[in-house]
Amino acid sequence: MNSKWQTKQQLMELLTGLVNLASITGSKDEIALAQHLYYVLNDFPYFKENPDFLQLHPLADGRYFLTALVKSEKQTDETVLLLSHFDVVDVKDYGHLQHLAFHPHELTKELLNSADLLPPHVKDDIETGEWLFGRGTMDMKAGLTVQLGMLERAMNGEFEGNLLLLTVPDEEVNSAGMLGAVPVLTELKNQFNLSYRACVNSEPMFSRYPNDKNYYVYSGSIGKVLAGFYCSGVETHVGEPFSGLNANLMVSELNRLLELNERFSEKVDDEVTPPPMNLMQKDLKEEYSVQIPHEAVTLFNILTMKRSMLELHGMLMKTAEQAADNIERFYDKKAKHYSQSVSFTPASYKVTVMSYDDLLKYAVMKVGEAEVNRHIHYLKANRGDLDDRHFTNKIVSGLSGLCKELAPLIVVFYSPPFYPSVSSKEDDFIQGILSEVQSCAKDQFQISLKNQQYFAGLSDLSFLQIKESEESIRELTDNMPIYGDHYQLPLEEIKALNIPVLNVGPFGKDPHKWTERLHLPYSFETCPELLSFTLKRIFDQ
Repeated sequence: MNSKWQTKQQLMELLTGLVNLASITGSKDEIALAQHLYYVLNDFPYFKENPDFLQLHPLADGRYFLTALVKSEKQTDETVLLLSHFDVVDVKDYGHLQHLAFHPHELTKELLNSADLLPPHVKDDIETGEWLFGRGTMDMKAGLTVQLGMLERAMNGEFEGNLLLLTVPDEEVNSAGMLGAVPVLTELKNQFNLSYRACVNSEPMFSRYPNDKNYYVYSGSIGKVLAGFYCSGVETHVGEPFSGLNANLMVSELNRLLELNERFSEKVDDEVTPPPMNLMQKDLKEEYSVQIPHEAVTLFNILTMKRSMLELHGMLMKTAEQAADNIERFYDKKAKHYSQSVSFTPASYKVTVMSYDDLLKYAVMKVGEAEVNRHIHYLKANRGDLDDRHFTNKIVSGLSGLCKELAPLIVVFYSPPFYPSVSSKEDDFIQGILSEVQSCAKDQFQISLKNQQYFAGLSDLSFLQIKESEESIRELTDNMPIYGDHYQLPLEEIKALNIPVLNVGPFGKDPHKWTERLHLPYSFETCPELLSFTLKRIFDQ
């Protein structure tokens, strides 16, 4: 049979076409890319003969995810799920090169012409002629490209099992695509009599540290919690600084305690999670005035491997309590010092620390459940275009406003998205497969692949297993203000699927940077053969 997506040149052309569609999360092109994939695949005779095997599935917000099933000539229910995402992050970081961010050949040529201005390690790469630059080349349209090549091989009868391609939008923000796909996977399983043997993602390898020269495969994916701290201070005029407490002071102390805090890093074997980093810090004052900001919020990205939500929540509450103590002592010290120059009796503030769930229960006790619900429904009705993070902040602020006597106050809460950590480290089947893949890479390509338990870049593999206890998950959901309404995890469906996971993907560098690039020889020569070998070994077992 003729092949369209097998040679390095063919794969590079396919990738270029995918990158040309600027599928930034939430954009029109994100919708267009799903439709583009549908029409490209629908051009194959296989899908013309089996139209039910190729489907666009709508999400509530108008976006789509796509599934494409290729059944083996050998009658079997054994199926491997090929997972990818087609959305990309924004391109503002490209500066004056934004117009070329989705034109990889033109961008690569332009960067080569000014190679002397590039960072040394980027200059070294571009001068080899082996790298292709552009948004999405690495993360993760190259992985999708290679998987499409596997789908074509399946149509040509190469595998003794079924392949189900699932490619989704929104992985870079809320994973709405994958969360919408989980129930559909169960439907397809029943409709087409499938047994999911494993899920193979093809996210690119992520460097573990600067100048990391290792190649990786992965037997799981790291977890993520977006932890929030709402601070309510005491308002005052800047001319009377010791008649109030600035919420920005409170939030700054929390940032000082949490940013890069090594106590939150987890070590499992030789793998270590990066420490927490701040992703949002802002006061909630919407206009300029000489009243101090008395509300502020800070959000932290916290990565997990084996640590439960119960343990993490306890650590975050203790950090908030430590911040409260430090704020009180700092304020007292400054007030006493100032009182030596100005005759007044310093106030003394006690900072209250609560979880969101505790604040909600307090508000209900104070004003009644009906009033709390009315207040929250009013906020929802007037949400406007606030995203999930900003709307979560608004709800916590609104609830705190019903309980002003609690100020000064720190509230610990959680925002979407949440990614459970997943691992096939204890799965002998997956570990055996990856061991064989490592041997294949060594014998055929003289490449040493390291098997990492957790893919560190976050991935939608997180929603194919769940190991957290119900009590632990409840600690998260009870303290996530929009859970169950604007954001929800299909927990029962995830538990029912419980698919073993692994990741075999291409090689690139600098995801989410303007120097994002893909190594073409590995990605479109070596990676397809390793992925094909992986699939064959899964089916052989």
